[in-house]
Amino acid sequence: MSKSSVQLVKNAAGRMVPTIVNGQEQVPFKGVGQYTPTARKAAPPVRSSNDFPRDGNKVVAAMVGSQGSRDQGIEVPRALVPARAASCSTAVEALKVALKNAGIRDGMRISSHHHFRNGDKIGVPLFQAAAELGVKDLIWFPSACFPCHAPLIPLIESGVIHHIEGSMNGPLGDYCSAGKMRGLGVLRSHGGRWQAVQDGEIHIDIAVLAAPTCDPFGNSNGVNGPSACGGLGFGLVDSLYADHTIMVTDNLVPFPCVPWQIQGNNVDQVVVLDVIGDPAKIVSGTTELTKSPDRLMIAEMAAQFVRDVGIMRDGFSFQAGAGGTALGFAIYLRDYMRERKIKARFIRGGSTKYLVEMLEEGLTDYILDGQTFDLHGVRSMRDNPRHVMTSPFTSYNWHGKGHFATFVDAAVLGATDVDVNFNANVVTHSDGRLLHGIGGWQNCLASPCVILPIPSVRDRIPVIVDNVTTLVGPGELIDVIVTERGIAINPRRQDLITAIKESGSKLPIRTIQEIKKEVDDMCGGPPAPPQFGEKIVAAVKWVDGTVIDSVREVEIKGPATSGGGE
Repeated sequence: MSKSSVQLVKNAAGRMVPTIVNGQEQVPFKGVGQYTPTARKAAPPVRSSNDFPRDGNKVVAAMVGSQGSRDQGIEVPRALVPARAASCSTAVEALKVALKNAGIRDGMRISSHHHFRNGDKIGVPLFQAAAELGVKDLIWFPSACFPCHAPLIPLIESGVIHHIEGSMNGPLGDYCSAGKMRGLGVLRSHGGRWQAVQDGEIHIDIAVLAAPTCDPFGNSNGVNGPSACGGLGFGLVDSLYADHTIMVTDNLVPFPCVPWQIQGNNVDQVVVLDVIGDPAKIVSGTTELTKSPDRLMIAEMAAQFVRDVGIMRDGFSFQAGAGGTALGFAIYLRDYMRERKIKARFIRGGSTKYLVEMLEEGLTDYILDGQTFDLHGVRSMRDNPRHVMTSPFTSYNWHGKGHFATFVDAAVLGATDVDVNFNANVVTHSDGRLLHGIGGWQNCLASPCVILPIPSVRDRIPVIVDNVTTLVGPGELIDVIVTERGIAINPRRQDLITAIKESGSKLPIRTIQEIKKEVDDMCGGPPAPPQFGEKIVAAVKWVDGTVIDSVREVEIKGPATSGGGE
């Protein structure tokens, strides 16, 4: 898409954004809380039980040699896969059967979830199946995609996939940054994805959802079976609104699948494969505890800040991201809670073993979990009724009757860069390359206290800049920046400034300008601005569906120059 074909306007944040994205008119960002929709929610088509088997068996394709899989170690007889289901020798063949039944055709929007993260084994064969059916110009609408999806790049180049509207991590983000996709990438938060579907901005033709456990009717969960990955909340909106929903499982169990996180009444077909994902890979490089002394110090200071300003008190709540520094924060805060015998009412997850340990130790009443980030979280969600699966509707969707991200007393998150006005970026690096997704990051900015514990320098490049590379979070919603060189409190938060002074805390409170100058002097000056081309390659949405920023084409030269989600 050339510059001449994209009309740009300046939004309320001063960013130039497109008025049309992939043929759809857009509303430019109007400011935090300044846009309220007036339409009604979208609705899926009416279906009739007349068109579905009376015995409830929707299995349409099964791998030859499939064991029927297991439920908590109990083998399910192969006979559960009915004779009328097509026997297929490969995952591609099985998915071809389901896609043909769904009436796949050129230009459709195909959705999927990312609960397997870099261990997903459905996305690639799904589009290989579409390619073998001769389908072109599909729009992929994942909740996120990962480096494991790099084999899809040839299918984008051949025209099977037109463009991706979902968070892009790694090679696919790089591919988009290079300007190679025919359509614009669209980046939304988890809550923004739900908002886009329910508001009718996005229509899903076919949802293809991985289910670690599923019964023949389509009831599904992610907490049981050999591929258990935790909750399936990110796929829930797809099942509710898609024209056609296909569940893909490697663990078919007799009806009823309990608990069910996705209801079979919203499912059209069930496909049985030998394997749908590698749950060990839900742990990635961004969900491991940092070993850096500097970043551990940052994590400790962030926890001390929460303690010293009085946020940490009986009945409080917090959310810590899954980055290495945020995990360190959770560990230090746990220790302070033990010392003062303080118990949280709930902790908001992404869950990790550290949060699970706090639940099991009695340091919190509940984990409210949107995504499990390790196998400890999977086990806990399965076995502990106080470890509760949530969806983006309950926790993040801005176009609901409230949501509980606003109840989280402190949200501790990462960022790729921030500026002197506290604006923050999580999708591009300092060289402008699009290598990360938004996830729930934007939605967490609704917390009463948002804290970004970040190193002041990554790969010898200052992280605090004059103007953020890509605006993903407005500075008015970001309250505290914690670096190894000091803590900057947003001047808007005089209450926090007063609280930290009155607490007698020894934490090094400085202005963000002081920290920036010290770092720039150490690095020989501020970082060089990214070398953008004129082509717009992606649009960044705000939580209300408005366009907050654009991503421009960059020349790809070797590895990215700045680390992102840690």
